[in-house]
Amino acid sequence: MHIKPGYSVFWGVGSFQALAMFRRGLFYTYLSIYLRYYLDLSVTETTLFATLPMLANIIAQTFLWGRLSDRLQLRRTLILWGELSGAVGTVLIWAFHVMAPSAHQAGYVIILGLTVVEAFWAMSNIGWSALISDLYPEQKRNEVQGRLASVGGIGRLLGIWIGGQLYDGLGAMYEGWGFESGILFFVAAAVMLIAIVPVLFLPEGGTKSDAMPDVDCGPECMSESMRLYVVFLAGMTLINFGRNCVATIQSQYLFLESGFAVNSEMLSYIVNTESVAIVILGLFSGYIGRRIGNGRAVCVGTLASVAYLLLFIFSDHIYLIFAASFLRGTGDVMILAASYAMASVLIPPERRGRLFGYFNATLFLSWGVAGTLIAGPVVDTMELLGFAPIVAYRSAYVAALAMTLSGLAIQLILVFILMPKAGIKKVIV
Repeated sequence: MHIKPGYSVFWGVGSFQALAMFRRGLFYTYLSIYLRYYLDLSVTETTLFATLPMLANIIAQTFLWGRLSDRLQLRRTLILWGELSGAVGTVLIWAFHVMAPSAHQAGYVIILGLTVVEAFWAMSNIGWSALISDLYPEQKRNEVQGRLASVGGIGRLLGIWIGGQLYDGLGAMYEGWGFESGILFFVAAAVMLIAIVPVLFLPEGGTKSDAMPDVDCGPECMSESMRLYVVFLAGMTLINFGRNCVATIQSQYLFLESGFAVNSEMLSYIVNTESVAIVILGLFSGYIGRRIGNGRAVCVGTLASVAYLLLFIFSDHIYLIFAASFLRGTGDVMILAASYAMASVLIPPERRGRLFGYFNATLFLSWGVAGTLIAGPVVDTMELLGFAPIVAYRSAYVAALAMTLSGLAIQLILVFILMPKAGIKKVIV
C-alpha cells in the first residue's frame, strides 16, 4: 500500500536530487582532468576513480545496505547517514591527498579515499531508489523520475558551471587549483550536508509485509516476471556500460590539444548542453512513457545514445559536439526514467532493497568498470601502437557503440517478443 505523496513530498525528494546532482556536476566533471593532466595518471588509471568506488558502492548496496533496508524497511534513515558520512569523508580525502609525497600517489589517495567513502555513501543510493517506489504507484514512477531528473538537471547545470569556474580559480589561478586548494572538496561536502535538510521532512518509507505487488498475478506469473527481470538486467548492463564507458575519458578527449582543445569553461558549456536536455526531456518523459510504453521509451533513449556516440566518432566541428551532448542528455533521462519504471514493476515490493541494488549496479558500475576494462585500455593500447591520441580516443567510442547496440538488441527482443508473450501489461511494454 503506497503513501499518497503530495507536492511537499515531491519537492523534498526533488530538492535532495537537485543538490545531489549539483555536487556530482561540480566535482566529477573535472576530476578526470585533474587526475590525468595535473597528477599525471594514465588514461586507464584515471578511470579507477569511478571503477573502484562504484564497485564498493554496489557491493555495499547489494550485500549490506539493501538487506538492511529490506529487513528493517528503512529508507530515509539510510539517506541521512549516507550523506553525512559522504560529507565527512570528502573533506578527509582532500586532507590526505595533499599530504601525499608525490603527485602520482596523491591520485591514488583520491581514488582509494573515494572507494571507502562510496561504501558508506551507498546507504543514500539504495535508500533513495527504494523510497521512490514506496511513495509512488507504478503508473506515476516514470513521470516522477523524469521530473526529478529535470529538477536534478538544473542542479547539475549550476554545479558544472561553478565547478568550471573554481577548477582554475576563475581563470586567475592554474588548471587544477580547485582540487589542490580544496575548494571543490569543501563545496561538495557542504552541499551534502545541506542535502540532508529536505530529507528530514520526508516520510521514512518502507512497505508492509502484506503489500500488493505491482504485477497483479499469481506465483507462476511472478516467477516469469523475475525471469524477464534477469533479461532486462542483461540488456541494461550492455546499454549502460556502452554509453557510459567513455564518460570518464570524455573530458580528456575534449581537452586534447590535437583535437578540440577546449578549456574548463568551454567544457562546462558542452557538458551543460546535456544538462539542458535533461531538464527539458525530464518534463516529458512521463508523457512519452504513457504514450509508447516504458520498454519502447528505453529503446528510443538508447537510439539517442547511439546517435551521440556516432557524432563523437565522426565529428570534427565543435557545434556537432554540442549536438551530441544534447543527445546524450536526451538518452540519459529517457533511459533512467523508463528503465526505473520497468524495474520497479518487475521487482516484488518486499525485495526492493536488494534487487534495486542489482539494477543500480548496471548504471553505477558503467561509469567505472567499463571505462577501466574497455575505454581506458583501448586508448592506452592505441597510443602505445603509435596511433595519434585523437584516433585512440575515437576508437574507445567505437567500442562503446558496439556495446550499446548489443544492449539495444536484447531490449528490443524483450520488449517486442518476450514481454508480450508473457502477457505483461501494455504500460510496461
